[in-house]
Amino acid sequence: MLYRIFKFFLNRTDSELAHKLAISYIKKYSIRLNLFSNSSYENLSQKIFNLDFKSPIGLAAGFDKNAEVYNQVYKLGFGFTEVGTITPKPQEGNPKPRVFRLIDDKAIINRLGFPNEGMKIIKERIKNNPPKGICGINIGPNKDNATKSDDYLLCFDQFSELASYITINISSPNTPNLRMQHEDEKIIRLIDMIKKRSREHNSKVPILFKISPDIDDKEIKNLCDIFIEKSIDGVILTNTTTSNKNNLVSKYRVERGGLSGEPLNDISNKVIKKFYLRLGRNIPIIGAGGINNGSTAFEKIKSGASLLQLYTSLVYEGPYVADKINKELSILIKKSGYKNISEAIGVDCK
Repeated sequence: MLYRIFKFFLNRTDSELAHKLAISYIKKYSIRLNLFSNSSYENLSQKIFNLDFKSPIGLAAGFDKNAEVYNQVYKLGFGFTEVGTITPKPQEGNPKPRVFRLIDDKAIINRLGFPNEGMKIIKERIKNNPPKGICGINIGPNKDNATKSDDYLLCFDQFSELASYITINISSPNTPNLRMQHEDEKIIRLIDMIKKRSREHNSKVPILFKISPDIDDKEIKNLCDIFIEKSIDGVILTNTTTSNKNNLVSKYRVERGGLSGEPLNDISNKVIKKFYLRLGRNIPIIGAGGINNGSTAFEKIKSGASLLQLYTSLVYEGPYVADKINKELSILIKKSGYKNISEAIGVDCK
């Protein structure tokens, strides 16, 4: 009842103010939230990236930008969380308004542009409150350095010892020229630089790359060939899309920015399948985009994802969405005759 009242006000206020209220709500009511999310399901547990995931459902980067509620998130049924995107210098991001709720489409369009407090402040926050579970750290460049690799190295230096894994964000559509990092020469250079820095730190932290859904088959092939050759640890598929807006009904469909939520589901599934057919299980995939129940989560697993992330459904379904998906997904796995979720990975790709 408390959240229903809270959600009523969330849907009637500015999107960014609503986000701040949601962060405050999770901080304030974390003990109460924990009462609803104590269930664990043996058939959902996996060991990936040499990490033990009790649930495959993670909170995607973008919600906890400044690493404020990562420890509370575990109490909501999430098996892991990812903070950021974090840049070396603090930045305000793009001009407001820049976040739009497309309620009838169960979607969000954002053009935030990596607003965050910067790596130094966020590093101290995480050091003073160590993660109690699996916590990825998503890093990216400041707006004026989007085509360079330097900012990724600066952030890697700060967070390699604090993160369960590091995500290299090369795919946000809201930082001009950032997606140029998908180009063969640029991504090869970036991978080589990050791996070299990792060796210098004697770091074992897994390094993942977050990829755009707006790429063609040739780009997918080239990226997969590079990822296999360079033996990267994992990929996150996918970031938000700048396509698929013609069928939306909300008046905000014309807004610039990345589209997330239900309309992204089929797009991301197609991309996941294409990557999985080339990568297999050698390079695990974290699937993201449009997950809002056990059925959509299971689709992504069967498409080739080993783990999953959501964000937009947290806005529309409420703080207990991960707990609900865990329960539904566990039942679906049993009904399908699998003992563990790992047996279902990629079955729709055969």
